[in-house]
Amino acid sequence: MSRNMNQLMKQAQQMQSKISVLQKELDVREMEVSSGGGMIKIKINGKQQILEISINKECVDPTDVSMLEELVKTATNQAITESKEMVSNAMSKVTGGLNVPGLF
Repeated sequence: MSRNMNQLMKQAQQMQSKISVLQKELDVREMEVSSGGGMIKIKINGKQQILEISINKECVDPTDVSMLEELVKTATNQAITESKEMVSNAMSKVTGGLNVPGLF
């Protein structure tokens, strides 16, 4: 029985090591998401940190600030959602679909 336990512990340590490497890779992985037909572009990383926001000057209308705000909000929320999905999918490949609480 202890032989099986040692093997299980070894596998857990290997998975932990792979997860640690993957987390570092995901922290620097970037993706770009757009909204409003490309009028708003947001670059985000695997930590869900906004790296860059690009706003096309054509969508800047001083008389309709609420539209610009909505476009930025939509793009930001979409970027965060897609970044989380990217991290979740990458982690699932390492964990074999095993949900490890507090991991991501």
